[in-house]
Amino acid sequence: MRRVFLLLLTATAFAATPRPEVPQPQFSREQWVSLNGPWQFAFDDSASLADPRGVTFTKTITVPFAFESKLSGIGDTSQHPVVWYRRRVDIPRDWPGRHLLLHFGAVDYRASVWIDGKLAGTHRGGNVPFVFDITPLVHGRNATIVVRAEDSPTDRYQPRGKQYWQPKSRSIWYTRTSGIWQSVWMEATGENYLERVRITPSNDGTVRFEALLAHEGKDLEVSAVIAGAPEASAKVAERRAVVDAKVADPKLWSVESPNLYDVVFELRRGKQVLDRVHSYFGFRTIAVQNGRVTINNQPVYLKWVLDQGYWPDGILTAPTDEALVADIRASQEMGFNGARKHQKVEDPRFLYWADKMGYLISSEMANAQRYDAEYAGAFTEEWIECVERDYNHPSIIVWAPINESWGVPALVEPVQQAHIKALYELTHSLDNTRLVIDNEGWEHTTSTDLFAFHDYVPQGKELAEKYKNLGVPGSDIPDISKKALIPGYPYNGTPFYLSEFGGIAFIPDKSKVPQEAWGYSGVEPTADAALKRLRGLYEAITGVRVIAGICYTQLTDVEQEVNGLLTFDRHAKFDASKLKELNALLK
Repeated sequence: MRRVFLLLLTATAFAATPRPEVPQPQFSREQWVSLNGPWQFAFDDSASLADPRGVTFTKTITVPFAFESKLSGIGDTSQHPVVWYRRRVDIPRDWPGRHLLLHFGAVDYRASVWIDGKLAGTHRGGNVPFVFDITPLVHGRNATIVVRAEDSPTDRYQPRGKQYWQPKSRSIWYTRTSGIWQSVWMEATGENYLERVRITPSNDGTVRFEALLAHEGKDLEVSAVIAGAPEASAKVAERRAVVDAKVADPKLWSVESPNLYDVVFELRRGKQVLDRVHSYFGFRTIAVQNGRVTINNQPVYLKWVLDQGYWPDGILTAPTDEALVADIRASQEMGFNGARKHQKVEDPRFLYWADKMGYLISSEMANAQRYDAEYAGAFTEEWIECVERDYNHPSIIVWAPINESWGVPALVEPVQQAHIKALYELTHSLDNTRLVIDNEGWEHTTSTDLFAFHDYVPQGKELAEKYKNLGVPGSDIPDISKKALIPGYPYNGTPFYLSEFGGIAFIPDKSKVPQEAWGYSGVEPTADAALKRLRGLYEAITGVRVIAGICYTQLTDVEQEVNGLLTFDRHAKFDASKLKELNALLK
């Protein structure tokens, strides 16, 4: 059995700053410092403290790992709704007179941040980043940062993904992640700066950069320098600048050739550079043509694997950047050309490596379980931030805000139907370059670009019989656990995408799994038996010609769920070449 990646790191490896790499490669500045590492920490189970006064810090935690994880140094998986963090930071000597930006990659779920006892700001949403300009609050060469994070362990109206609302993980539900779980860092910039730049390339070599500034200002311009191309620039008006550039003979981005172009943005007043940001992009188009997904007008069979993005010692946080690379490489070695990132807004570093390695992504929001108007507003707000954060990644080709009616459990109700249709239209209003799925798995409306369906039928013969008439005019689409379509909605003719299937469980010898380990349709006794059943499913799929893509469940085991092609600690269960042969059947 080949070791894919050594996940368990020694204490010595974490003596240095954990996760020291640039946290957001698509929007990075030269002057930055990581604030990962030891922070003072405290539980506040009574939720009685509203500000830092009176907090007694009795523990130390390693950021960016959640307190539930072993890598945090705490490893307490019991329920704690409110936690506090504190760290004193030194301002680098070469930053005097610069504006200071304090970044948080993600804090689950509500965060309040103080600088030297004064409130810097608040944020709601556990999956997306936020930043505060703390310049007015810092006086001198150092500052004390305090963070209060509130994350209800049992609130099923809160977008929580696979985090279980009961004390102990069970079935498809896993250990919670609370508080800070992605990198924290600080950057220096000028008096005005770029908040974001939206990059929209076209395959003819033109590319549009839509820049948004932090503040309005006079006599400002934004420039863009693409490697190997002339500089382009535009004047700023009302915090915005639109810069149009051109690349001669562009090399397109694809799975086979993931070509990327580096670009540097500058915000200038005359010859004075107020801000400089490094980014990158790729030229590629996504469409549906003749019942197939196309990239750059070439049909691509989606050969994807369900990737939960969980880790034994880090839970939702990968232990190292190299671990993210190893997961993608292992998937590609098994013949998959992409992943459905399931119920998780993934670390930007993972998406960076997907861009560089030519790995396709379906990006999915962490869902709630129950619906009301408060949920709808909070979820929509966070989904907008998710699309905004990841718009520039060429690897992402599908947006999927809702999975299996989670958060909308009563889709017979018009208000919940309106919610998923509104999310579809909203997503296209934010991004008309990608495909959008209204409801991953079942209960579709006519507002979807792919007809995604989930089916864990155990045997190939059963799958072939069930779907032999799929796509035949006048034939019904088979139902799974729920109706394939919401009653009253007709099939809209979009490509069929088997976005969950398989789930074949196998436990290798000497693997340590929980006593309650389980798999769809039981656990196979040997690797050969598991592969035989998997081959039967693949051969059946090849006979259903209208299927445009698949997503196998799943890349790794997660806690008690042992449906992975890899164990939870990333040992390979099967010969990768045999899995690659099966994926090669899909054309």
